[in-house]
Amino acid sequence: MTLTITRGQDPEATRRILAGLPSWFGIPAANEHYVTAAGEKDSYLARVGGATVGVALVDRHFPETAEIHLIAVAPEHHGSGVGSALVDALESDARADGARLLEVKTVGPSHDDEGYAATRAFYLARGFLPLEEFQRLDWDGPTVIMVKPL
Repeated sequence: MTLTITRGQDPEATRRILAGLPSWFGIPAANEHYVTAAGEKDSYLARVGGATVGVALVDRHFPETAEIHLIAVAPEHHGSGVGSALVDALESDARADGARLLEVKTVGPSHDDEGYAATRAFYLARGFLPLEEFQRLDWDGPTVIMVKPL
């Protein structure tokens, strides 16, 4: 498997990948938001054999910080290093561009869900720390903000 990470926008690949992840991305309106964002935000694409198998979208709210808006990896590539490669690429670019802190929001630990527990474990393994959990920040349940110094 030859994995390449490039910068570029691919809303249709984002739509396809999200459709394959209903346990994480099962709300059609939210998915459409991500697909639209995939055509507007800084984007990183993970490709294997020419096919896009992962996507990361990044926000820069301030020069000193970057936020992972979305990371999604096709289910058949989970655990293969695609997500880590996406994080490595966007971290490197954010650091080179002057960012000192990387943030991600995900479903908080007070919501009992195996998939999101795995998501938080992924970010913890990548050096992120939980900062604070909020109720109803961007959905009806808990959202945890995780941060990583760059």
